[in-house]
Amino acid sequence: MPKTSATPPSASTSDDAKRTIFSVLLAISLVHLFNDSMQSVIPAIFPILKETMQLSYTQIGWIAFTINFTASIMQPFVGLFSDKRPTPALLPLGMAFTFTGMLLLALAPSYTAVLVAVVFVGLGSAAFHPEGSKVSNLAAGNRRGLAQSIFQVGGNAGQSLAPLLTSLIFVPFGQFGAIGFTGVAAAGIIVQIFIARWYSGTLKSGALSKKARVARTIKPELKQRIRFAMVVLILLVFIRSWYVSSIGSYYSFLLIDQFKVGVGEAQLYVFLFLAAGAVGTFFGGPLADRFGKRNLIFISMAAAAPLALFLPYANLLWTGILLALVGFIVTSSFSVTVVYAQMLVPGRIGMVSGLITGLAFGLGGIGALVLGNMIDAIGISPVMQICSFLPMLGLLTFLLPSDQKLSEWTDGASD
Repeated sequence: MPKTSATPPSASTSDDAKRTIFSVLLAISLVHLFNDSMQSVIPAIFPILKETMQLSYTQIGWIAFTINFTASIMQPFVGLFSDKRPTPALLPLGMAFTFTGMLLLALAPSYTAVLVAVVFVGLGSAAFHPEGSKVSNLAAGNRRGLAQSIFQVGGNAGQSLAPLLTSLIFVPFGQFGAIGFTGVAAAGIIVQIFIARWYSGTLKSGALSKKARVARTIKPELKQRIRFAMVVLILLVFIRSWYVSSIGSYYSFLLIDQFKVGVGEAQLYVFLFLAAGAVGTFFGGPLADRFGKRNLIFISMAAAAPLALFLPYANLLWTGILLALVGFIVTSSFSVTVVYAQMLVPGRIGMVSGLITGLAFGLGGIGALVLGNMIDAIGISPVMQICSFLPMLGLLTFLLPSDQKLSEWTDGASD
């Protein structure tokens, strides 16, 4: 008599859906680190370009705007496309665009050529993030907060490398130092091929279509409330991104002007802020799973506010301490906002991830452009003092529905 399986097929499928696939999460996080470290090359090279090409702060702001516009504002459109037609090939293809951008940047002879190179880097990033977030969601099992943190910590760690890149690569080697990142892009393409194969196999199993069905269960009367909550969430991410952009793009210039430190030393202080932010990103997801996502979004802004207000007036020692503390706190909600948005609009993972990590973050690039103009007009110190008030706007978090309310909306969804 043949043996029968003790576990029904449906139960096995359910167990697979709950299983967290750490090998895929670590791989996609590694590529996120590669992608964002190359994207961080752009602000890292600002001090070099300003000196060699005699650029104004406004021109630097335009470079920041270009990378943010192409890398971020395009993401919701890529996400919307991938939700309707998942395309694993976008992962290695996006990294190929980044490879091209790094090559062009290393050889760019003029300001216009730099902008063209930045567009390629941005398009590569835009192709990666929505599909990368979708891969993270598929591999998360029932630990979505942790999975999103693993995915996002790779990106934030990559961004934090910008000041070190300035000190270790661009100060000694100049603009041509960007050529080394073509090797990073090539390694990223290889890892992306592995991820794309797993993603393609998961699509064939129907796992993504099962998750996407949830998108049709939201009651029509809830849609207006969901739209309002999404607008508030995007505004909060925009405020956070504007503040982070002010530190990452311009704070080294303040330190050079105020404390007369060298470019390399000033960039190390910015590195403290960004590296602490990467650590905060990792811890934010698990903490939100335990204490609530809306609560953590609020705390990340409210707790950072008094420290941010004191930062522009601190001496050099306290500047380093405060940058690390503010970076850890304010960025702890980075992955949480993505998961919260996915709860608001279930089943639209690519589009929602594009809105939060793309559009809202990209609007921070507009902030960088505005800040560049303001610095040229009134000086860097007054502008940094104005930016220190931004975290106080985290009070808007109270306009968001609680985690419990979001669960009630999902539970009350129509079949």
